[in-house]
Amino acid sequence: MGHVAQHDRRLVNKGSTVGGHRKMNNEEKERHTFDGMEPVVKSVSVKKPQSFFGERPLTAIEMAPRVLRYQSRRDFLVFGAGALAALAGAGFVLPQQTLSRMGMPRNMDSPGKEWFLNKALRIDDDVAEALYSGTRRVPTYTKSQITSLKNNYNGATPDPSYISGWNLTLSGLASGLSISLDIRNLLTRFSVHEQITRLVCVEGWSGIAWWAGLKFDDLLRAYPPMSQAKWARVESSVNLDASGNPDPYFMSLDLATARHPQTLLATHVNGQPLTVDHGAPLRLLVPVKLGLKNVKAITSITYVAEEPRDYWAERGYSRYDGI
Repeated sequence: MGHVAQHDRRLVNKGSTVGGHRKMNNEEKERHTFDGMEPVVKSVSVKKPQSFFGERPLTAIEMAPRVLRYQSRRDFLVFGAGALAALAGAGFVLPQQTLSRMGMPRNMDSPGKEWFLNKALRIDDDVAEALYSGTRRVPTYTKSQITSLKNNYNGATPDPSYISGWNLTLSGLASGLSISLDIRNLLTRFSVHEQITRLVCVEGWSGIAWWAGLKFDDLLRAYPPMSQAKWARVESSVNLDASGNPDPYFMSLDLATARHPQTLLATHVNGQPLTVDHGAPLRLLVPVKLGLKNVKAITSITYVAEEPRDYWAERGYSRYDGI
């Protein structure tokens, strides 16, 4: 998401200008080092540790603090998933779809721990989705609390030349047609809404900005999706990888979240039209989601009945990304 769509983790289209946050793949996480930071010893050698699996010496493992925090969170998900799974067996917490997922790891080729962690992540996603409330709003701030924003495109920043021919394509509509809207159509047809909210990156940083644009819900009302639609696939075709090659960024967004009163299709930030760095001319702003869901430079929105592909979910990360 955030773009908020790709990360150095820079963001991805990642959402954001905070914009799509870029996530690192597993290999990058293992190799990532941080200049000037001393490694942390996660475990120390002892002579004869007792464990459920019998006696074996423990090996000291050196890792950067950020990697240690990452693994700690993953381990937390494992143990949390176990407790939630027990409750699910009693039918109290998790939706029925989660019970079926317990036997369906996201990546069937993932061995051992990763196989189980994928299950835990899916349960974590489902719990977050089950707890979602369309009436819960994130905090808002005053202009004096605005902070600086960073250009967090995962790869290279797109060349501004795309803006002159930019259009937003809508598909999966109740009419059965696809339509294209330019930025003038959007600015003249829809009311402008403003909010000062915090955009949170999966990497741990955040920024407060004054956003303005149309509500996603207003777009849905003006151009209704097909009746069976439950999801939107939001894409930026102008996203680039680190080498400057085309790397389309795509993200799944449930329509319940799209209709949230604070979900915007933003055209301005801090009183000025969006720049290329921050997703001009139109970017998604979903304050109830992590930055990687806040796609920059949106070029198409497609409404579908089944959950669509998601750039970072395909790379082992959460598909829901709620906060």
